[in-house]
Amino acid sequence: MTLLYLKALHLIFVITWFAGLFYIVRLFIYHTEAHEQSLPHKEAFFAQYDLMEKRLWYGITWPSAIVTAILGFSQLHAFLPLTNHPWLSVKLFLVAGLYLYHLSCGILLKRMRLRQFKHTSFQLRMWNEVPTLFLVSIVFLAVVKDFLSMMQGLAGLVCLIIGLGLGIKIYRKIRLKKASL
Repeated sequence: MTLLYLKALHLIFVITWFAGLFYIVRLFIYHTEAHEQSLPHKEAFFAQYDLMEKRLWYGITWPSAIVTAILGFSQLHAFLPLTNHPWLSVKLFLVAGLYLYHLSCGILLKRMRLRQFKHTSFQLRMWNEVPTLFLVSIVFLAVVKDFLSMMQGLAGLVCLIIGLGLGIKIYRKIRLKKASL
């Protein structure tokens, strides 16, 4: 297989991996919110979310993460020696961070199945933004191949996420105020 085919397949699995990472935390949010429901509804929601999380995690997210790694490493020889590509070292560091995020989602999944709700839905919404930071950083590095440009783009993204977080918090307060009226 040529390098272009490997790169195309790598990108496809990166996309499916990210889709899984974004959606699994969204399911955790719904699962956490179901915990606040009355008992007959709660158990029905739990059963459904357990099934959806299991299928997503083991059917899409984990396989995509594994194939992404295999295809990524299969292309690494084209960038040797790494000292000629300093951006790639930073990218690999970020990818390692993304795999740590992935593993932390697996821990959250186990806690959900054990009905251990240690995080609020708001905290999980913020946690759901973390892969966005990795996505933007890694894509900027892979395309622009310049660490400074990536940092400027990341700074803008952090400002956007802070703004979104404040917006979510304000919306929540308004929603709770209307519900109490």
